[in-house]
Amino acid sequence: MPQPHHLGSFDAPLLIFGGPYGNHQALDALLATAETLGIPASHMLCTGDLAAYAADPQAVADQIRDAGIAVVMGNVEESLGADAGDCGCGFTSGSECDVMAAHWYRYAAEAIDQETKRWMRDLPRRIDLSLNGVTIAAIHGGVDQINRFVFPATPVSEKTAELDTADADMVIGGHSGLPFSETVGPRLWHNAGVIGLPANDGTPRVWYSVLMPEASGITVELRSLSYDHAGAAAAIRAADLPQAYADALETGFWPNDDIMPDADRQRRGVALIEQTLHWQQPCQAVAAAE
Repeated sequence: MPQPHHLGSFDAPLLIFGGPYGNHQALDALLATAETLGIPASHMLCTGDLAAYAADPQAVADQIRDAGIAVVMGNVEESLGADAGDCGCGFTSGSECDVMAAHWYRYAAEAIDQETKRWMRDLPRRIDLSLNGVTIAAIHGGVDQINRFVFPATPVSEKTAELDTADADMVIGGHSGLPFSETVGPRLWHNAGVIGLPANDGTPRVWYSVLMPEASGITVELRSLSYDHAGAAAAIRAADLPQAYADALETGFWPNDDIMPDADRQRRGVALIEQTLHWQQPCQAVAAAE
């Protein structure tokens, strides 16, 4: 199990986001939203994968690093920091996703400078914090496997095992790219989604979350974010990155969803709605659609 970095205890809202993927247009919109909400960078957390499909990995890394936003190491940071030959994403060898990943990974590896790669190499694989007394472990994929996919339809037994390993009231995960919250017995699994790519729901929106302390627990709000997706798509095309990713930013559909469980794949094109989860530690949670 990776040694956690302890971020501290909080009693004010936290903003959580994943996968900027080199999409600086989306990051600009998120940072503007955080300023509007009055959430400082010290109360923001990224679940990793700063670089990937979009055209500006260095600019994204610089913005996040300069702002002082806490970042969990993703498989992309692990690979870039080690000058590895591939992204370590966990795609099936030879699959469409694997082939396209080789293209964007080469681009990112050339675009990101050595100082940034050294910074990525030193990022923590796990960040522990508490919010209103709730103990939270933030990871990228799985607790012990950085590129483990945990989707909404991943069996509860697997999420339970991950929560047991984490030994926390709540796990914040990333990597899968889909936003969701799920109560697992008395505990909570949460994925804020990613800001670098839509959620395969047929809309160009991307996703983040806000965690707020309440009297007997926390409230988790999954929120959508609109941004200059046309500009981000144009930048992908100008950089000669795979056209499929530019199309995905505009259409809201992933180029390929073979990595998903069948139940999640069947929800392709179903527009997600913003969700609020009132989680009462440690007993019950009540979910309400906004």
